[in-house]
Amino acid sequence: MRTALSILYRAAEILGAVLLAAIAVLIVTQVVSRLLNVMVPGADELAGYCMAASFFLMLGPALRRGAHIRVGVLVERLNGAARRAMELLCLGFATALSAYFAWYWLRMTYDSYDFGDLSQGVLPVPLWMPQALMAVGLVVLVVALVDDLLAVLQGRDASYQHAGMQSEG
Repeated sequence: MRTALSILYRAAEILGAVLLAAIAVLIVTQVVSRLLNVMVPGADELAGYCMAASFFLMLGPALRRGAHIRVGVLVERLNGAARRAMELLCLGFATALSAYFAWYWLRMTYDSYDFGDLSQGVLPVPLWMPQALMAVGLVVLVVALVDDLLAVLQGRDASYQHAGMQSEG
């Protein structure tokens, strides 16, 4: 199971990185095309979709690596059972909230697909495409949160507590 989860986190990370590279390609293409007095229609929109999808896809892997901004002022001052209880409370709340957003984002994506929603920009992009990548990112975040919640329930540390000491993605 750990191998499958590591592959999931790594795949989300790689796809997010590919989308960041696509943003760079789109920007360079725009710069060069402007120098040649040529217009690249929809490049701004596509770069925006890539940015949003990349951000969402990186949420789960960032949690696993301890790269999210966490305010641990209270949790880090606690020890033993009190710290474990606070970690469980925080992870439980984050999991529930993220699952709620993922569920409704998936529903919105399905509705966009079902209704044939298109973007209003120069390129008529079916909105379910970028929304689906964002939904996948939210689902990966939920999986990562459940993974950490189960670890803490089993008496182990959450991934972000020792992210600097491990090489898992």
